[in-house]
Amino acid sequence: MDLINFRVGQKTISLKILDILLTERYEGNLTSLPNGNPSFLGVKDYMGTPTPIFDLGLILNNQSSSEVNQELVKLLHDREQDQKTWLIALEHSIRDGVAFTRARDPHQSEFGKWFYSFKTENEDLKALLARFEEPHTKLLNLSGKLLDLCTKGEKEKAIQILEKERTTTYQKLIRLFESARDQITLDHKPIIVFTTLDGQKPHIGLLVDQVQDNIHCDESEIKSLNDITNVGFEIDPQTKKMMKGLIKRGETHSVLIDPSSIFRPEHLQDYEPEETENYGLF
Repeated sequence: MDLINFRVGQKTISLKILDILLTERYEGNLTSLPNGNPSFLGVKDYMGTPTPIFDLGLILNNQSSSEVNQELVKLLHDREQDQKTWLIALEHSIRDGVAFTRARDPHQSEFGKWFYSFKTENEDLKALLARFEEPHTKLLNLSGKLLDLCTKGEKEKAIQILEKERTTTYQKLIRLFESARDQITLDHKPIIVFTTLDGQKPHIGLLVDQVQDNIHCDESEIKSLNDITNVGFEIDPQTKKMMKGLIKRGETHSVLIDPSSIFRPEHLQDYEPEETENYGLF
């Protein structure tokens, strides 16, 4: 059995190659129709066939990947503000002798608590975030040194060092925050996977984050759905119906999806497509 793996948030799903008609970049240009299914995004015309598009992120994770990314961007804004507030508090303590009550341990700051617990499968983002550790650690370790200088009566020296680090280490950290937010936003280029039941007409479209790879899988490698609950999948009845099994290889796993189990909205039978568009084949 030949499969294509796709990434959906932190999960990997597999589709049979024979179930895939084509893929295309998601541009948001769907026709909205009333529907009670929150994962139903709208309709896309493919060669005169109105094709319903569903967000697999909402189906599998109860949250779209775009929402996850927006929350991460906001969190990075908040952590950047924490860093700014931390530096202001340190300067206030050095200049005015006010007690410094902020974290000095890089692991105990608000950013540090998040940074050392955050996990991502995005290798580019992972590499970028790794660059935060050096300037973040340097700044927090600096606080003890500067406050010790003040205690010894060397306040002006402490101020000079602080100003130097503000224009170097601190600015480096701020630029990294900006780069991380940009990368999260620009890297997310979701695609629609048009599935088929007969190899000719589209059945439904599934919104995924990216194509991952292709694999050949024997039937014996597909484990029962009971194993899925052991690897972090929360399964409701609707979602369970479309899952045909778990494929596990080493430390990696993916869920085999049967797109035929997602029914097309009944009211599509009365929908008239506006025009026919040509798309490239997968």
